[in-house]
Amino acid sequence: MDWKIVFSDIDGTVLNSKHELLASTIEAVQKLALKNIPFVLVSARMPKAMKLILDEMNVKMPMISYGGALVLDEQNQILHDDKINKLDTKAIIDEIELLWPDDVVINYYSDDNWFVKDEENKAVKREENITNVKASQADFKELINKDILPNKILCMTKANISSKIEAVLQEKFPQLNIVRSSDILIEIMNKDVSKANGIEVLLHHLNMIPAQAIAFGDNYNDLDMLDFIGLGVAMGNAPDDVKKIAFAVTEDNNRDGICKFLRKIKLID
Repeated sequence: MDWKIVFSDIDGTVLNSKHELLASTIEAVQKLALKNIPFVLVSARMPKAMKLILDEMNVKMPMISYGGALVLDEQNQILHDDKINKLDTKAIIDEIELLWPDDVVINYYSDDNWFVKDEENKAVKREENITNVKASQADFKELINKDILPNKILCMTKANISSKIEAVLQEKFPQLNIVRSSDILIEIMNKDVSKANGIEVLLHHLNMIPAQAIAFGDNYNDLDMLDFIGLGVAMGNAPDDVKKIAFAVTEDNNRDGICKFLRKIKLID
């Protein structure tokens, strides 16, 4: 197959377990770039955090951010921008603050901005350390009134209650896409937001088709992406359910999984 483009998740895939880029991954991405094969990051992260990774790779590529809610071309021009509407934004924030006032830290992502109520919160500081991006303090009601609406709302909570919060919010807000991305994180976006939909937007823009694409992923929120494109590859650290749906499985994110697979199919030397 004449592969034209490669998509990849970030955490647990492009980054190792220490949230670092492997030298082999950087080398592989640069070799792809020399062949004019884009290596596109697809993540729940904000664009600013994704650009830092691309800068470390020394490449300029399109990005699919907020799990598909925001798609940017390599010049950072917006190709797709899906935001939660004003009524749903207000209603779900009110519900979270009413039911779990001390157990959930709300993060409000709009375009390339990350807003929180308390920038000194420990959970916020931990996320800042992981993503190397700084949050801004803001009043969510003021943001809503100014029509600064979110592409994504992220709830930071405790592992022992995250599944309960997810279930309650899913039942009360069926019009939204509400899913745990880890045992302490819950992502909230519009119902039609998915990595696969974001990829479809970019492929259309580039005049490519899913059959020409490869994708790497490691978790449940990558399933739609791995199933949608021509060659879905699960990392060795992925759960068995993810490995089962993938076309192939490579080494884990600490053992050069991306580079080894691209060499195996002779896309790079």
